[in-house]
Parts: sequence; C-alpha cells; structure tokens
Amino acid sequence: MGTYAAVVLAGGAARRMGGVDKPALPVGGRPMRDRVLAAVSDATPRVLVGAADAVPEGVRVIREDPPGGGPVAAAAAGLALLDPDTALVALLAADLPLLTRSAVGELLGQVAEEGRAAGGERRPDGACFVDGDGRRQSLCGVWRVAALRAGLGRLTVERGGSLSGAPVRALLAGLVVREVPWSGDGPPPWFDCDTDEDVRRAEEWAR
Repeated sequence: MGTYAAVVLAGGAARRMGGVDKPALPVGGRPMRDRVLAAVSDATPRVLVGAADAVPEGVRVIREDPPGGGPVAAAAAGLALLDPDTALVALLAADLPLLTRSAVGELLGQVAEEGRAAGGERRPDGACFVDGDGRRQSLCGVWRVAALRAGLGRLTVERGGSLSGAPVRALLAGLVVREVPWSGDGPPPWFDCDTDEDVRRAEEWAR
C-alpha cells in the first residue's frame, strides 16, 4: 500500500448510547477500535487518540486537549505524534468495525502521486468514502498530512487558539477532496456505529 500513518479517533462521548466506551464494544468478538487498528496494521505509526486500557502492541496512545474536545482536537493530538517525514495519514473514527485493509488501500491509491488529477487540476489533498446518498464520510479517509496541518493552523487562529468543538468540515474547508463511492464486495467500510441498532447490524455483517 505504500508508506502511511494512521490516526484513530476514540474519544467521543457516545451520548446516543448512554455514554459507554463505544470503541471498546465488541463486534465479531473484537473491540471496534481493535478492528479499525487491524485494518491499518501496515501503517507506521498507528496512533489511538482517546482513553484505552489495552491496545495492540506498538500503538501510540494520546488524549486530545481538552479531553472530549471533539474530532478536530483529537486529530491535532494524533498528528502531533507522527514522524516529521510522514506524508499520508489515514484519519479514522474508532467505530468503523467493517473497515478493511483493501478499503484503506483504495483510498491510498486515490491520493498517491500516481493518482493525481490530469489536465492541470490540483492533486487531491485527500480522499474519503461517500455513502449511497453522496454524504462524505470524512473520518473514513486518507489525507495529506501537510494539508491537515495547514487546516489545523488556520482553525487555531480563527478560533482564538482553541480547537475544542470545531467541526471536521471546518478542518477540511478548502481542501481538494476525492470522493470515493464503495464498489467492493461486502458491507460498506464507512459504516459507523452510533446506536445499539448499528452495533447489531455490524455484528450481523461481521459473521
């Protein structure tokens, strides 16, 4: 797949599920966050942002500032742990139990140098899956680290130094995003689990 890093965001409050540690909920016998980390097992490094009692060996763990500050604050914390020469990062929610290595590979191929747009267009700053209604699944994507860092710097200035509560769409504003519909076999890799019913559906797919 080429060299890339992965940042998995696991710090959400899961209010729609009673505040449980959602990424730790099992699907197919494994915590959702572990399934996501397994889908990017070839990434270097792998960073988990959020509280975790146990993670796979070699995974770096950090908390967002402030804790519970939202996905943009979590992304900033995760990117701070990347090696200086890291060019690409998979930015992923921790509640994507159906994510696969092949799906990540498709996104990487969309952003790689050889996949740049023709005709003088700007090369993509990132790629993410879109669902059947055309909605971007931004936390199931691969991004150029430089583009994300530029967005974080801009937002930090705009918000007076705090990224707490900033929406992901503000981070990605102005980026050239390649939208990728899922055409592979099996369930959609962008399926996230926001409710107990979502977890049950994922469990059925994972059998």
